[in-house]
Amino acid sequence: MKFLDQAKIFVKSGDGGDGVVAFRREKYIEFGGPDGGDGGRGGHVFFKAMPGLNTLIDFRYTQHFKARKGGNGAGSDRTGRGAEDVVIEVPVGTQLLEEDRTTLIADLDKPGKTIRLCRGGDGGFGNARFKTSTNRAPRRADKGHPGEERWLWLRLKLIADIGLVGLPNAGKSTFLSVVSNARPKIADYPFTTLHPQLGVVQPDHGAEFVVADIPGLIEGASEGTGLGDRFLGHVERCAALLHLVDGTDENCVENWRTIRRELQAYDPALAAKGEVLVLNKCDSLTPEEAQERQKALEEASGQKVHLLSGVSREGLPELLSLLGQMVEAERAKHLPLEVEEAEELLADPRPHVQLDEPHDGEAAQQ
Repeated sequence: MKFLDQAKIFVKSGDGGDGVVAFRREKYIEFGGPDGGDGGRGGHVFFKAMPGLNTLIDFRYTQHFKARKGGNGAGSDRTGRGAEDVVIEVPVGTQLLEEDRTTLIADLDKPGKTIRLCRGGDGGFGNARFKTSTNRAPRRADKGHPGEERWLWLRLKLIADIGLVGLPNAGKSTFLSVVSNARPKIADYPFTTLHPQLGVVQPDHGAEFVVADIPGLIEGASEGTGLGDRFLGHVERCAALLHLVDGTDENCVENWRTIRRELQAYDPALAAKGEVLVLNKCDSLTPEEAQERQKALEEASGQKVHLLSGVSREGLPELLSLLGQMVEAERAKHLPLEVEEAEELLADPRPHVQLDEPHDGEAAQQ
């Protein structure tokens, strides 16, 4: 399945049904009076986050979503049928953006989270609504209210616990293939990873967590060089960043600084996330070279540098244990909120949907 993380679509809710002009005509009843019914409500347009989806590829082939119009009213005070709602299923982590691609409408970051984006139009009143003591036979009926329509952008930010960052050929894909069942493309040339990859890590101790591998960054990525920084959005939600530095490169310190500059240029909040710095490919270095470059990185970064070999798996168990602890600590921060939300859902089994107050016409129909 091809990966797609951005899509532009058009959505429109249904128009309300029309009210009708009708009169009661029955034998032996001389003045039956008006009995034209109201129109039905047009269909709403909802967006729902579904856990089984991981790409927006479906929206490449279907860009227009329209709800049906409500049914027209009829005689004998019959109200038109309300149209069915349209529920658009998107992956968890999808953001809805205005057409300018910067204004955030909603962030569907939890499974099952639902939002109503376009409200269906109310049905028009039939002539029975306009009967008064001085107007016994009104011949007025209203048209249904129009639905809402808009263009918007969908942007997917993958939900992962650990984000892999580094220069091309730093060994990110190899690391992901070793610690999980993911099978990313691995080769001895840069930019073998063209799309984000996810892998589930199941350590010997502790809870499992998800690792996201994004295409490598290079100097000037914030200005569009290489593949640019468009995929950095997939690691914005991570608990921590795992920064892999190629130990076989003599300029490992400058390589680390290059990635830090690109992270800072993209979003200071992302650059401020916890970072685990790893000197990779240590199996290709002598112990003296590994220690020398480890010390240089520690002096430049001011933090501990871990030695790792994705091929021989040297240092891997300790690194996975550290990452697991960081993920569990981050999850513990949000645990009370999740428990409160679960209790609210148990008390109120209705789905979490943002609804506006009904108009007079809709309230009358209900």
